[in-house]
Amino acid sequence: MPSRIRTGTAAAAFVTGLATVLATALAPAATAADKVALSLKDVPRSIVVYNADEGADAVKGDFEVPVAVVPGNEEPARNIRVVVDASGLEGIARVVKGGYGNCTGSGWVYTCEYGTLQNDGESNAPFDIVGLDGVEPGDSGTVTYTATADNAAPVTGATRMVVGGPTLGAPDEELGVSGVEPGGPAALTPEFANHTRFAADRGVALHLRTDGGLSLRTRHSNCFYAGTPVTSAWCVFPTKAAPDTAYRTSAPLSYVAAEKELSGTLSYSWSSAPERPDDHTMRGTGAPFTLVPTADGRFDAVNATVTVDTTVQADYRPVTGTVRGRVGDTVKVRLGVRDLGPGVLLDDEVKGRFEVVPPEGTTVTSIPYSFEDSNRQWGCAQPERPGGAFVCEVADEAFFGLGQDGTTTIDFHIRIDRQVPGAHGTVRTYNPYDRTPGNDTAVIPVEASPALPSSTGPAVWAAIAVGAVAAVTAAAVYLRRRRASS
Repeated sequence: MPSRIRTGTAAAAFVTGLATVLATALAPAATAADKVALSLKDVPRSIVVYNADEGADAVKGDFEVPVAVVPGNEEPARNIRVVVDASGLEGIARVVKGGYGNCTGSGWVYTCEYGTLQNDGESNAPFDIVGLDGVEPGDSGTVTYTATADNAAPVTGATRMVVGGPTLGAPDEELGVSGVEPGGPAALTPEFANHTRFAADRGVALHLRTDGGLSLRTRHSNCFYAGTPVTSAWCVFPTKAAPDTAYRTSAPLSYVAAEKELSGTLSYSWSSAPERPDDHTMRGTGAPFTLVPTADGRFDAVNATVTVDTTVQADYRPVTGTVRGRVGDTVKVRLGVRDLGPGVLLDDEVKGRFEVVPPEGTTVTSIPYSFEDSNRQWGCAQPERPGGAFVCEVADEAFFGLGQDGTTTIDFHIRIDRQVPGAHGTVRTYNPYDRTPGNDTAVIPVEASPALPSSTGPAVWAAIAVGAVAAVTAAAVYLRRRRASS
């Protein structure tokens, strides 16, 4: 059985070099009879399987084995299978049933079925990898693969799995920043702590990411950047963070909010495995920055998060209408909100709401809308007590697809119950990015006329009866006169 590989400080360079020359897919040269070829080129050459301080608590369930068919094949690759041998992890980790995909096995060996593929690839996760107590950073082992198909030559590959250095913790508490001017520089100073018993002997790396219209300035030569505009940075520091120490960057990183952006998010994490991701190719042009000691705090999070609000607003103004009709009528009044900008509310930002208090002497009988070929009666939440507000959330399904022109409205069906001199309702708007409160409320006027006399009321029937009696009497008098004259 393979022996466990132990590395001390002196052997750290050897492990690092070894990890870069791991075995990859060895596709045999095609012969004239070969019509299909498999590839394991996307199998990772090396990975940090877990950190030493995690020990037996570590579980990795997302380790995948990707298999591809080499483009240009004349027919599909039929009945692809991959045998995964993890015996090289003995003393480093253990594997247990788990993962996902069509894989079976036990002990150290699992077989994954990939079916028949034409010109694409497929991935399976053969097992869960579970850590062991007592390992040291740099300990490593190898997992090997053999891929076969009914009509393709076998190919093999391997992944070196390395136990990582200490877990470095970022601040637990989410930080909020407000008042950032779009286009102007803003600053963030990342920090971390090493709360483990291991030192970060290979140095540390900072991974900073932005979202929601924020971008990074490429100012430090020990950072490599990715994205257009730049949304990710990978910065490497030689500092060998000792156990129970905390650090921050010697200078802040600079970021910028785009025009019309209302908000954004920064997140960052720290790693004791400083190898740079392949997609971070743009090197910073300014002087490098360093790490300096700082006060320890609640630094146990995997990722630190910073929410950013800019000075841009999304100004909401109510859309109102008049309740006009006679007592007893039910009328439609279109109410809602108009977004005056200039900021643009994105899908992941809070859209806000408008609230409607109907006028005294009226009743809202329904707020109908259609959604997914069905008709619904209430597009807004009804008040819990009489005289309360109907609450209309702009992000709710009743308003789906509306607001493309900046206006979001819906018909309120309102019955006029009685005339109330001076009565009026209100529409009030709200969103967290509206910084102009003076135009958030508008009046719903009422123009109520008296009801028409009922066409079937007692007075009408009495008038009809009197008229009928008069008509009969007149007819009788007329007939008597004719007889008398004749």
